[in-house]
Amino acid sequence: MRGVARTLVALCLLLAGAATPADASAGVSCHTINAKGVGQDLGGGRTEAQIVGGGLLHGTTQAAFTITGLNGTVASFVGAIVFTVNNATLTANVAGTLDVASGVFAATTSGVTGTGKLAGATGSLAFNGAEDLTDGSFTEDVNGEICVDLSP
Repeated sequence: MRGVARTLVALCLLLAGAATPADASAGVSCHTINAKGVGQDLGGGRTEAQIVGGGLLHGTTQAAFTITGLNGTVASFVGAIVFTVNNATLTANVAGTLDVASGVFAATTSGVTGTGKLAGATGSLAFNGAEDLTDGSFTEDVNGEICVDLSP
């Protein structure tokens, strides 16, 4: 009888462990972003670009920026960059600078939000590049990390 009781206790413990809810963040995974962008300044603070090698963020961007100040040749700006990717968007709110003499720019995120498969995304991104001030074309590196639950 003791053997049966031990077996029942062991079975109950096993079943209790199986019935424990999974960690709610178990599906969240973080993805390193190391992408390149090629784009165009459309004027009026608007840009668009193709992003390649970005994993989750491989796709296109559209952005709108507002100049917040000027110190010598360096303009400060804020705005939103919207990545459009496979069935999702990621909006990165950024603050940065653009040297209006050299075209060199840098910006970092102050937060991200997503839709579709990127809903609930968190993380940070940095944008570094240079614009050709004669024709408005630019290249950039996009680096950072995005964490999101990609499970169905």
